[in-house]
Amino acid sequence: MHKPYTRKVTAIERFFARSPFAIVTMVARIRGEVTERSLRTAVDQVKARHPNLSVRIVQDEDGDPLLTTEGAQEIPVVVVPRQSDDHWASVVAESSRIPFEFETHPAVRIFLIQSPAESELVILCHHIICDGLSLAYVTRDILQQLGNPAREVEVLPDPIPIGLDNIAPDVSTSSIVRFFINRMNKQWDSEKILFDQADYRTLTSAYWGRYTHQVLPIELSEDETTSLIERCRNEEVTVNSALAAAFVAAQAIVLDEKSLHPGIGIGASLRDRLRVPAGEVMGFYAGIATLKHKYNHKAGFWENARNIHRKATSQYANKTLFNDLLNWLHLDPTIMESIHFKRIGVLVQAEADQSTKLFDFSQRADVISSILKRDNMDSLDKIYWGTAVTNLTRLDFPTAYGDLELDRLIFKPGGGFPLVTVNLVVGAVTCAGKLSIVVEYVEDNIQFETMEQIKEKALECLFTDSS
Repeated sequence: MHKPYTRKVTAIERFFARSPFAIVTMVARIRGEVTERSLRTAVDQVKARHPNLSVRIVQDEDGDPLLTTEGAQEIPVVVVPRQSDDHWASVVAESSRIPFEFETHPAVRIFLIQSPAESELVILCHHIICDGLSLAYVTRDILQQLGNPAREVEVLPDPIPIGLDNIAPDVSTSSIVRFFINRMNKQWDSEKILFDQADYRTLTSAYWGRYTHQVLPIELSEDETTSLIERCRNEEVTVNSALAAAFVAAQAIVLDEKSLHPGIGIGASLRDRLRVPAGEVMGFYAGIATLKHKYNHKAGFWENARNIHRKATSQYANKTLFNDLLNWLHLDPTIMESIHFKRIGVLVQAEADQSTKLFDFSQRADVISSILKRDNMDSLDKIYWGTAVTNLTRLDFPTAYGDLELDRLIFKPGGGFPLVTVNLVVGAVTCAGKLSIVVEYVEDNIQFETMEQIKEKALECLFTDSS
């Protein structure tokens, strides 16, 4: 077993605290029979490797949140009879509506969508303790134990989070920025309001009562994946840039001008950029590159893809990727925790004391409303990005685990923003030679039939566009 583990939740992690929608999902499609008993045994074994699989969140004497393995209850493992290849999506949708019990349980849920010959292992985890790569590594580790229960688990070092003492060595905050951050912190001192588990339950109910996240899975074959990788190499772009370009292009072709948004967010791993590289530990180690691109219909798809690739590459410098995270580390952490309550508290109907607190806070003019207004994020009616892409790229995991075979991984990234403020979110991962894509959206922005057209146009760009 991993030794006892306790540490403070960082200001960056507290941005995700009590967010109803910041849930990351990893799905492994497995060929062969997986039993509930073998899965529970494998999960128990892998907990020794990843302490975040065993943490709950408590408060210290100053009221600051701590991650601790002491007293945490077990991760729920639920078996569901398998009905179809995409049955996992409805299970995830239903589970996402249920608040995590942060104070008693690890913020993780595991499902086995089970049939005798083929099953999906589904892991849902709150972003406060993980990122997409975390769940990929955890999934592989569970598969290894399923394939060989007698295998000795290698215990990883305790996760060192992104903090001022572990950030990339070549980034810093200017004295001018620090001045304004300190001024915001002082203003917040006189306005501060704190939120708890009951508030989170209320916010979760209000959010999921208003929005339904739709998912559209796309599963490429091994031949299609190989063909796409080869085409991207020939066109001198990454698969990452090509995916972003394809969904930008598809929206430009299908949607009217009013529905388009030039903003693009592309996820990036920060694991190897820290003073102490994170390796395969479980935790939040992700950043985002942002850019704008108006699709040029005259230039052709691959020329647009190269333009997006050039713009994205220029945003991958540490100074850019760590800029927001560094500012968050200097902000009062309770500001970070309050942002989601400010943004979506408006959805709460003032029916009880708890609801009144959240609704009134969402309407109040204060330092947080000023921050959101400055960043054009002060309304759920405003689109912040047209396209957001997180591609975990190619993971060279084994495909054979004893009598089991990994057919593919499927990744749904979740995020730090209400989905209604993004036209579509794309999660992608290549494993076992196959690229899997999940498009997530809400029908407030794009209807199902329209999103089907966007999907088809995106694939057409990737596979049939010759320009």
